[in-house]
Amino acid sequence: MKKIALISHGCAKNLVDSELILGILAQNGYEITLNEDETDIVVVNTCSFICDAERESISTILELVEKGKKVIVAGCLAQKHPKELKKEIPELAGIVGTTDFTKIVEVIKSIDNDYVAEVSKKPDYIYPENIERQQITMGASSYIKIADGCNYRCGYCVIPYLRGDYHSRKMEDIISEAKKLVSKGVTEIILIAQDTTGYGVDIYKKPMLAELLRELNKIENLGWIRVMYAYPTQMSDELLDTIADCDKVVKYVDIPLQHSHPEVLKLMSRPAFDYRELIANIRKRIPNVSVRTTFVVGYPGETDEHFEHLAKFIEETRFDRVGVFTYSREKGTPSYNMPNRVPAKIAKARYNKLMEIQQKISLERNQSFIGKTIPCIIEAYSDNGEVVARSEYDAPEIDGVVNIKTDKPVVPGDIEQVKIIGATEYDLIGEI
Repeated sequence: MKKIALISHGCAKNLVDSELILGILAQNGYEITLNEDETDIVVVNTCSFICDAERESISTILELVEKGKKVIVAGCLAQKHPKELKKEIPELAGIVGTTDFTKIVEVIKSIDNDYVAEVSKKPDYIYPENIERQQITMGASSYIKIADGCNYRCGYCVIPYLRGDYHSRKMEDIISEAKKLVSKGVTEIILIAQDTTGYGVDIYKKPMLAELLRELNKIENLGWIRVMYAYPTQMSDELLDTIADCDKVVKYVDIPLQHSHPEVLKLMSRPAFDYRELIANIRKRIPNVSVRTTFVVGYPGETDEHFEHLAKFIEETRFDRVGVFTYSREKGTPSYNMPNRVPAKIAKARYNKLMEIQQKISLERNQSFIGKTIPCIIEAYSDNGEVVARSEYDAPEIDGVVNIKTDKPVVPGDIEQVKIIGATEYDLIGEI
């Protein structure tokens, strides 16, 4: 049987799809590897959310083609540009769309004969429950995709056009997967979807994330449960109280707000209301919560006044974690042809100003932990012998880490009580 290599780009949701592709290959008897030098057939699962992500994916594809590899392009880039890819890179062995990866074996079987394109014109993502994921990142944490697709049509976002409408998984399938992961040694489960707070509306006719969290909270030997990508209008009191009450659910709310000014939010087709009340309610109902958000600057129509409103909002609200992006003009999105585009130089200056504001807040927040003892999940040993860990207030590869000095032997995946003795803008220094 042939050996197949896989390279995965993009977000955690894409990572889960890559692991499903590996599962399909393994089920069909293929030998799989993450080292492209070991084989001549390589699947590249691509990202196409913004221009920079596309460029990274294309660069990888071209490098592999130059090495003489038979390349199959999967995922968002294949879905977005199926004809252009084949025209510009005729050496491609095949392409597979975002919702067609279950056909990967058919594409591989035809690799020596014809180029095959399996790309649904109308993507419709249904999670393949019969596939056993082959995990790329077995460690302290693992992602579980509870839904895919999106029913919102935010002005800047291409995801609904690449992945289709929102589809939730059945609760029993999610719980079963979580139990399997815990039995393999996973300590932290991270729930992901384009919008986790919409979970269940399509199949149960009401939001069911709170109930899912309560069920997951019952799993023995599970350490932490983390929820990513909440939507502002779905942060019900029931959900907030569930996060507060469940001991395994970390007190961390990730809620991308994208802007603060109602006029810009309307241009973005986002919920336009005063987010101060929302954040105050989250903090009131979940003691010691860490609130993470993201903002977009330079969106078409954003004026200096709009931006100053956003800067003041960040200064006053004092989020625990903030990600800032400059607007990326993407074909196929509602904002692509919008007037009043913001020059790149101005967008970059706005980005820098927000990062400067948040850096100061982040340092002050981190310094407030000095002298406290907090639970941290052990991730790895660094090259200098220190232990790298994360607090419950930090999502992997997104937020900060805790660098620990200790003589005590610790095991990745374990949750240890760590005394914080120092802080930088983004990371903490601790000891055991």
